[in-house]
Amino acid sequence: MIQLIKNLITFVLLALSFALLANAEKTPNIVIIICDDLNDSVEGMGGHPQALTPNINRLIELGVQFTNAASNVPICGPSRASLWSGLHPISTGLYGGNQHKERWYQNEVLKTKKTLFEVFTSQGYQNFSTGKIHHNGHQQLDIFKNTDGSSGWGSYPNFGPLPNDGKEANFRRGVLPPWWPENERAGGWGDGFGPIQDLSSYGEGYGWSMFYNGELWEYRDGHNRDLMPDEIHAEEAVAFLSEEREKPYILTVGFSRPHSPWYAPQEFFDMFPLETIKLAPYLKNDLDDCARILAEDRDLAEPWGWYKYSKIMNNGGMEKFKRWTRAYLACVAFVDAQVGKVLDAIEAREDADNTIIIFTSDHGYHMGEKDYIFKLTPWEESVRIPLVVSGPNIAAGKESKTPVALIDIFPTCLDYAKLESTHSLDGYSLKPLLENPQKGQWEGADFSLAACGSQVKSELHQPALAENQHFSIRTEQYRYIRCRNGEEELYDHYTDPNEWKNLSSSKSHASVVKSMRKRLDKALEKAIN
Repeated sequence: MIQLIKNLITFVLLALSFALLANAEKTPNIVIIICDDLNDSVEGMGGHPQALTPNINRLIELGVQFTNAASNVPICGPSRASLWSGLHPISTGLYGGNQHKERWYQNEVLKTKKTLFEVFTSQGYQNFSTGKIHHNGHQQLDIFKNTDGSSGWGSYPNFGPLPNDGKEANFRRGVLPPWWPENERAGGWGDGFGPIQDLSSYGEGYGWSMFYNGELWEYRDGHNRDLMPDEIHAEEAVAFLSEEREKPYILTVGFSRPHSPWYAPQEFFDMFPLETIKLAPYLKNDLDDCARILAEDRDLAEPWGWYKYSKIMNNGGMEKFKRWTRAYLACVAFVDAQVGKVLDAIEAREDADNTIIIFTSDHGYHMGEKDYIFKLTPWEESVRIPLVVSGPNIAAGKESKTPVALIDIFPTCLDYAKLESTHSLDGYSLKPLLENPQKGQWEGADFSLAACGSQVKSELHQPALAENQHFSIRTEQYRYIRCRNGEEELYDHYTDPNEWKNLSSSKSHASVVKSMRKRLDKALEKAIN
């Protein structure tokens, strides 16, 4: 009997070993979920303390969270171009000047390189993407085609629905919310925020509308309405996941929220009673010790953040700022609910345990810090992003403080899929850190590099020069910023997580500044100049 039990145990162990080996040899499915303008307002990230993101948190419990992940250039179009090409802006010259005219596929460097989608479909994967993948209008649909000729593209993103006053001219762009007092109506449609609710009481013709894929969609109130764009993208992703696949797949879902304007169904606002809202950490005169070229000259390719903050403070003050904060948190909670739908659909599949899930954002977002509400700065709130990865043979419920960046996603996907890139990539596979977050031997540097476009104009579609941009590097402890005129900033995140005290002129930190300069100089050796 004892021998029989031993034989049975041996058989079970062998069966498990073979099962694990077989699973390890399977080509994994890959799901990438990317949000727009999502900062560290995620449960457990140390951002806004009132953030409610149970589904993102559910993914964190299943995988590895990178607490020092960075956008390579914190503005939508250039960030996504960098992510999907695996090339840093210093290699392409795409920093964000003339952003809405500068399509990634017109850039002299990028137009000759294959995107992540093209590499995967050409080497056996089935692709499907929906939502905001590249920046709005920057999609090039040919890159999403599968080798069998089928389209791997779902729906375009949209920032609606928007309130309108019944005038046909306003259907596409909308108007500011009618509940805003007349004396506070500074700004444009993109500054609006609040719950989707019945607008009929505000006058004849008032309602919600949205042009989606060329058609006019109508929204009557928070419950009697058509789907919002992010709900459509979640629905399309779920439909894709509900079908059986003969090939391994790569699914990419781009959610627009919490991008402006900050509208979401009423139930997500109800999660954050206005009287309980806390504001982001704030220091009066925080800009006094910052680089003058940033704080006074506002030398950013798109310096809208100071204007957005001033519009709120000059047209409603602190009360309105609390309402805006509430709206941002509501939009984060809304997009978290859409993430949950995708996760549920993945878990319902038989191959769920062979699926790598990557969750991230294209960049961070200021919530009033340094009198700023926007992205495209070299500071922590703009550069830092959420990044969570789960899947087979990936550690569960672990955290990595290693500084990594969006350009590391492309080589990570290739590594797990055992595919080859058609061009040299700037990032490094995160696989060692995913398998051993604390002691994994990662090939990347001990810092991340983020670029920030300045107001210096470059010729359209030609690579911009690195010497005309601002840069920041982030180690586990420090953020160092060097502007194009040589001005510097240094922050110690061990003692100053809000970046309130610039230490670049401190004698006690002279050696740190020197070492950070060397890091940046080394990183910029291959930059276009």
